[in-house]
Amino acid sequence: MRPTWDEYFMNIVDMIKTRSTCMRRQVGAVIVRDKRILTTGYNGTPSGLKHCVEVGCLRDELKIPSGERHELCRGIHAEQNAIIQAAVFGVPIQNSTIYTNVSPCILCTKMIINSGITRIVTREAYHDALALKMLAESNIEYVKL
Repeated sequence: MRPTWDEYFMNIVDMIKTRSTCMRRQVGAVIVRDKRILTTGYNGTPSGLKHCVEVGCLRDELKIPSGERHELCRGIHAEQNAIIQAAVFGVPIQNSTIYTNVSPCILCTKMIINSGITRIVTREAYHDALALKMLAESNIEYVKL
């Protein structure tokens, strides 16, 4: 049986997340409009900097639980990287869908809202109550497969 478009793009997310250099969780993101991939992203350190797998995880060292103190991390989230790539290469992402294997945190949610993305498709819930509340307030469609 042929996969739906959502399943198809989630399979691509699964491939992209393997590029992640995060020691805690591999996350991938794909931004799509009209069944065409616009940009991709995965979580990891900024370009040119040493990866966490080389220098260790700051969050583990400081014993920071998942979902707290996002600013205390060397990495950039997959959704952020996908949005940044759109900006770097001049790719408009308004009225697009972002696919990600883990639902966005509050920081990514705010970027998604302001970027004009209108739909989020995810598989795994990331428990961030404020992110879910802000998504509910926005006009963004949220789909959990």
